[in-house]
Amino acid sequence: MSIGEGASTDMSTMRGRNYPTIRQFTVFLENRVGQLLEVVRRFEGSKVRIVALSINDATECAFVRFLLSHPEQGREILERAGLAMIETDLVGVELPDGSQPLLRVCTALLQAELNIVQVYPLIARPNGRPAVALMVDNIETALDTLNQKGFTMITERDLSDLDTI
Repeated sequence: MSIGEGASTDMSTMRGRNYPTIRQFTVFLENRVGQLLEVVRRFEGSKVRIVALSINDATECAFVRFLLSHPEQGREILERAGLAMIETDLVGVELPDGSQPLLRVCTALLQAELNIVQVYPLIARPNGRPAVALMVDNIETALDTLNQKGFTMITERDLSDLDTI
């Protein structure tokens, strides 16, 4: 059963899926001074905001991962720039109250025997709460598990709604 089946809350994303995910764009850059600034400047003058960012670098290249407030427009901007990129679905989850919120998220995913491949915090706070983006080895199982455990998912709609806050 997918998340949202028989539920009273519409869990559709802007892409028409019946489970909430957020898109990550991984851009490959030459590892030299000013490359990140060139990419970030491309969003200037648009409604696209960077809501999360992660950089992994090596000697020759860097992998810059973005979550964007408006992924469709963000993809167009990155494509027009001619940048090599990969688009991936991630799970966005609000961190619950308590002294060890990430421990609760990790424990829930471990109980479902899911591997966390990547995790990084969102710069912006949808709903005014801290949140993280997770890449897991089975996104549907992760969404089902976290939903059943009462976690609040972050959707692309939550990220685009940051404009109104």
